[in-house]
Formats: sequence, C-alpha cells, structure tokens
Amino acid sequence: MAISASLVKDLRERTGAGMMECKKALAETNGDIEQAIDLLRKQGAARAASKAGRTAAQGIVYSYIHPGDQIGVLLELDCETDFVARTDPFRELAKHLAMQVAATNALAVDREGLDAAYLERERGIALEQARATGKPEAVLQKIVDGKIEKLYEEVCLMEQPFIRDPERKVKDLVHEAVLKIGEHIVVRRFAKFRVGEN
Repeated sequence: MAISASLVKDLRERTGAGMMECKKALAETNGDIEQAIDLLRKQGAARAASKAGRTAAQGIVYSYIHPGDQIGVLLELDCETDFVARTDPFRELAKHLAMQVAATNALAVDREGLDAAYLERERGIALEQARATGKPEAVLQKIVDGKIEKLYEEVCLMEQPFIRDPERKVKDLVHEAVLKIGEHIVVRRFAKFRVGEN
C-alpha cells in the first residue's frame, strides 16, 4: 500500500515523531493512523525507558508569576545537556509544569516525595470516614486505598491531570517531551508561594 505524504504529515503532527518513523509505522499498519499512533507510542515508551537511567545533571530553574502577582512558582527541571536546557521546547515544558503547580494543590513531584507523616494522617482520616459509613471491616481497607489513590492524583504533580488537557496526566506530558527532545528529563523540585501564606 502506498503511504501518502499528507497521511505521514498528519501522523507527524499528532505524535511529534520523525518523518521516517511515521512513514515506517504507517507501512507496518497498512495506513491505519490510529494503529500507527499506538505503535509509535509503544516504541516511544521503550525508548523513553532506555533514557530513564541516564543522568540528568543540567537544566533550569524556571520562575512563573501568575497574573495578579498573588502566586509564584520556582521549578527545577533537569535534562542531560545544557544545550537542551536552552531550547524552546524544554523551556515551554518548564512553563507548563510551573503553571500546573500554580493552578493546583501539588505538594510533591511524585509519591516518593510526599511526607510520610502527612500520608499517615490522611490514611487515618480516610479510615475514620470509611468506618462512619458502617461498611464491614473487610471492605474498609479497599475504601482507604481508593481514597489514597485519589489523594495521589490531587497532590502529586506527576499524577495530576494536566490542566490544559485533563485526558492526559502530567507524567504523560513529560514522557512526550522525552520522546520529542531525545533526553532524559526530570522534574526535580518546586516551591509555590502565595501572598499571605506562611
């Protein structure tokens, strides 16, 4: 089957993959663009996983002040080379991440970054709320686990739905940037400041 240039262009725009990768994926899927997207995502996941072990010791500290000057965010975003750290796509990713922090209740980058005492307190509250429903003890732990999973989506930056496209999580945004930029990228840390807050 002949693959048209417009089909390749469409796939490239939708995935950010290279021209030859798109053409090859379309050839393998007989021109089915949805299957080609899935194929590219699977290949991309493997490539991203191979980059995950590499050291990200370069990067930027990005500052964002929300309109109205009431909220500010400092975010450290790291990559492998200073060249990539100066590129527009990398800086744009940093801006999107800082805006995400400004707009949400993110407390940590990921689950590992959450304070253990905070998590234990929230687990205790969830258990008391579950007991108040009168459900059997055997079910309570599942209810608590469900509430904690929901909490992770609210307070862990990487697990939050992306504010500009809630169908994607923030970790998907970072993963797509890894594929597009070609380097391991790490959201190292952030700090959020709000006027009047201690």
